[in-house]
Order: sequence, then C-alpha cells, then structure tokens
Amino acid sequence: MKRWLVWLPLCAFGIIVAVIAWGLWQPADRTVRSALVGRPLPDFVLPAIAPGKPGLTSADFRQGSPRLLNVFASWCVPCVAEAPQLLTLKAAGVPIDAIAIKDTPGDVSAFLRRNGDPYARVGADAHSRVQLALGSSGVPETFVVDGKGVIRAQHVGDIRAEDVPQLLQALADAK
Repeated sequence: MKRWLVWLPLCAFGIIVAVIAWGLWQPADRTVRSALVGRPLPDFVLPAIAPGKPGLTSADFRQGSPRLLNVFASWCVPCVAEAPQLLTLKAAGVPIDAIAIKDTPGDVSAFLRRNGDPYARVGADAHSRVQLALGSSGVPETFVVDGKGVIRAQHVGDIRAEDVPQLLQALADAK
C-alpha cells in the first residue's frame, strides 16, 4: 500500500473544514431584492394619507418621466435617518412619491412635520399588500421607476448621503 494514502482522510477533512470556515467568514447578504426590477409596477390604487396630498396609483408612474417611489413608515427609525437625503433629492428636482406602511394620517402628518416633506403623493398601504406586491421586505425601501411605470432600480434600507449620487444616476439612466 502506498504511504501517501494514509494522509488522504486527513486532507479531505482539512478541505471540508476550510470550505466551512470560508463560508462562515464571508459576510452574508441577507437583503431580499425585489424580483420586479426590470418589470412593470403592479397595478394599485392607494388612498391619500397625508393632508393636502393626493393618494397614489400605479398609473401615476406612467406619466413619461422617472420618479422615486419611497416605501416608509412614521414608526420606522431608519426612515427618519434617510429624510435629509430625500429632501436633498427633492431639492435636486427629483419627483418623489411614497407609500406609507401600516400608518395613520395623524402619525404620517407628524412625521412629515418633524422630518420634512419631500413627497408629491403619499398613499396608505394599511395592510402592506402593495408593499408585498412590490417585493419590498421592509421599510425604508426606494424604487426608481421610469416614465413607463417600469421599476429600474431598487435601494434597500435607508438612503445615506453617499447613496444620493447613485440614485441620481439611476434616475438619469431611467430616462
């Protein structure tokens, strides 16, 4: 019998340990991405929830120019953190619409008074049905929708200052 065969089980064990260790050390991307990127928005009609602003429909996104669709909630702490970036995007001329998840008109009004109001329209999604239809798994999430109502990009999580140029580029690419 060849002597090197004695070491074969130990080498196989070492390879298995190395593969498991490599898998454990790799940062896991647990982000749930929408399968709708590159596809049309699902049809929806949401009632208004913010005083003085209209509700939101999927037809609003088929008006010829790209828009952002922000999914947020007044009870969401990261939504507060991204509010300044949404105001920056609005100041840059970006039209932004929103879906408020499991919220009340009073809470949405208070949120917009405290954190600024970047939205043209805000629809109420009391039971998260539209959120789930979008493939959104949490709040906040933002979608870049082209002028034909097709989702061109998705941003999961709060928008940070370093994300603003990427969103502006995604909007420019969606034209």
